[in-house]
Amino acid sequence: MVSSRAEPRWPPPIAPMLARLGAPPVNSDGSWAIEYKWDGVRGVVTAQGEHVRVRSRNATNVTGTFPELNGLSAALGGRAVVLDGEVVALDRRGRPDFGRIQRRLGVSRPSARLLAAVPVVYVVFDLLSIDGTALLDQPYEKRRASLDALELAGPLVQVPPYVTGLSGAAMLRTAAEHGLEGIVAKKLDSTYRPGRRSPLWRKSPLRNRTSVVIGGWTPGQGERTSGLGALLLGLSTPAGLRYVGHCGTGWDRLTARQLQQALSALARPDSPFAGPLPPAEARAARWVAPVLVGDVEYRALTTEGRLRHPSWKGLRPDLMPGD
Repeated sequence: MVSSRAEPRWPPPIAPMLARLGAPPVNSDGSWAIEYKWDGVRGVVTAQGEHVRVRSRNATNVTGTFPELNGLSAALGGRAVVLDGEVVALDRRGRPDFGRIQRRLGVSRPSARLLAAVPVVYVVFDLLSIDGTALLDQPYEKRRASLDALELAGPLVQVPPYVTGLSGAAMLRTAAEHGLEGIVAKKLDSTYRPGRRSPLWRKSPLRNRTSVVIGGWTPGQGERTSGLGALLLGLSTPAGLRYVGHCGTGWDRLTARQLQQALSALARPDSPFAGPLPPAEARAARWVAPVLVGDVEYRALTTEGRLRHPSWKGLRPDLMPGD
């Protein structure tokens, strides 16, 4: 829905609350709300009347990237709310597919063809404000009750339920059976702490996954001599960019060309990493400004803190290196 009326004065953005990585809770006392983990892009939606604004985890305005979410104003009946959730693209079996939503990221004005090919769904799991009243200090159980009372449903928006009567391990097994990413457990009495990574929220993924910063790349060998061979990856720390390994799998030829073009524009003469790299990789390295963030899946971490068998999942334009 697009209106000719002037947009309202938007409130300051609310940074999403984050979960800590951890083992699934036993939950013998039913004090944890356990939900499935949705593999998409975090989005905080502010709706006022017929106007909707979508912000990413780093507060970037991505309303143009997901124009179909303007339809939330009708689903909300014009009420003023701030919602927290995940923007996902579903596969044919109705499961979130991060590879599909990659096609939508960074596209500020998606074409009608792209909108039809990769529709998105907003999966809402929290209500932060309603009709001008902030709910941040209310316990999660009450915020979810207020969210459920909105009765949001349809092809554009979902409000998945949570459970309290099962252990985290049982929910994690069910997530594995259905090909989902994992679970998130939240204390029923937890208040919302914007921008904080709190132990009151705990995420347990089925696959190890992390966001990394690209600090360089190396050319390929053989048929890939003139192309991208591997990405040199790091994590932002107070001491600088810490090298965590290289990744040479997980992309097709088109993605490799796009990555190489983006990296060529960021070339720099010296290493952005705080410490030395293994000699073999340093000799072949092409250094870049450490501004691009992406996701990798990996089997484990070595004793040196390096990623073991990482596979590239895609760029994350919704994240900053410090995230």
